[in-house]
Order: sequence, then C-alpha cells, then structure tokens
Amino acid sequence: MRLVLLGAPGAGKGTQAKKLIERYSIPQISTGDILRKAVQDGTPLGKEAKSYMDRGELVPDNVVIGIIKERLTQEDCKKGYILDGFPRNVAQAKALDEMLLSLNSPLDYAISIDVPFDELMKRLTGRRTCRNCGQMYNIYFTPPKKNGVCDKCGGELYQRDDDKEETIRKRLEVYEAQTAPVIGYYREKGILKSVPGTGEIDDIFNKIISILEKRG
Repeated sequence: MRLVLLGAPGAGKGTQAKKLIERYSIPQISTGDILRKAVQDGTPLGKEAKSYMDRGELVPDNVVIGIIKERLTQEDCKKGYILDGFPRNVAQAKALDEMLLSLNSPLDYAISIDVPFDELMKRLTGRRTCRNCGQMYNIYFTPPKKNGVCDKCGGELYQRDDDKEETIRKRLEVYEAQTAPVIGYYREKGILKSVPGTGEIDDIFNKIISILEKRG
C-alpha cells in the first residue's frame, strides 16, 4: 500500500495518517523528519542537505528525492508507506515517479482530503491554547465553557501568532499556488482519489478505507 496523502493545512491529514498506520502497519514518511534524521546521522546526502539548510536555502529536489529513496528501501517500508508533506509541487511529483519507477514500486493511490476554504479558516484561526497547561480548544468547534478560560486549569487562553488570520490565509494561498496543482497531476495519471474532509473523523477514515480496499 504505497500512498501519497494530500490536503491543505488543517484538512486532517495527520489524524487520518495515524489511523492508516494502525490499520496497515506501514510507516508515515514525513520529509521534514527524514531530512532531520539524515542530517543528524551525517549521511552523505544528510551532509549535503545540511550545507543548504545552514545557508538558509531550500534543499534541492534531487537531494530530497535521494534521501526519500534511502528511506523507502528500508525494511519497514516493504509492505508500503504513507508519504506526507511530499511532493509539494508538480516537479517533485514527477521526480518522485521517476525514482519509484527505478525501484519498480509505483504509487498505488494519491488520496486528497478536501475541505472548503471557509472551514479550513475556522479550523485554523479558531484554535486557542492554554498558556498554563497547553490544552487546545477551538472557538468554533470545541469552545471552552467560559470564554478565554481553560476548562482544565483555569489558565488564560491565547491565539498563537501562526494561527492568526493573516498568517493562515497566506499559508493556504501558498498551498493553493504550489501544492494544489499536484492534485491535477495525479488526477491525470488516474491514481487520485478525493475524500471529503468534513464530518466525523471515523466517517472520513471509512471513506478512505473503502477506496483502498475497494469496498462500496
């Protein structure tokens, strides 16, 4: 089961990935995580990646692809994997396809979790965090009993800078410009499956499962 998981920030990719990992016993491959590990381990590609990161530059696609290839050839990926956070653009999607072709293990599906823009804004800008215990709330979906006060410890709730509307809007615009075309790329290849990302978590998961196991 070789999957790419697609969706805007706030679409619920992380939640669904965890459930897929439990069901299929396959690893979630986050490019951020494996880049950091390659740098930490001092592998040749890790050292190359570090040289770009130290200069504050983006790590080039060919280096990222090389690190992903090393990861996908490890033992725990034999039954499959979930790629999360990659590819971010069509050029990366094409490079990934070429690399997987060289391993004779093409993707089975690209699963896109689709959530309307207004819903994403509410999910992300509605988040509030307790300064004292770190408990999370959402003023639209899971509000505290008393406005601005944590139910657990009575601490003050605040909105993180990266949850503010201007920041969130910019993140979603970047996603639309760069990553949304990847959905079109996989649609043309015939492996894209779209799932509505609204409603109950288990209902969304069951829709994904019905695609992967060709039920319903």
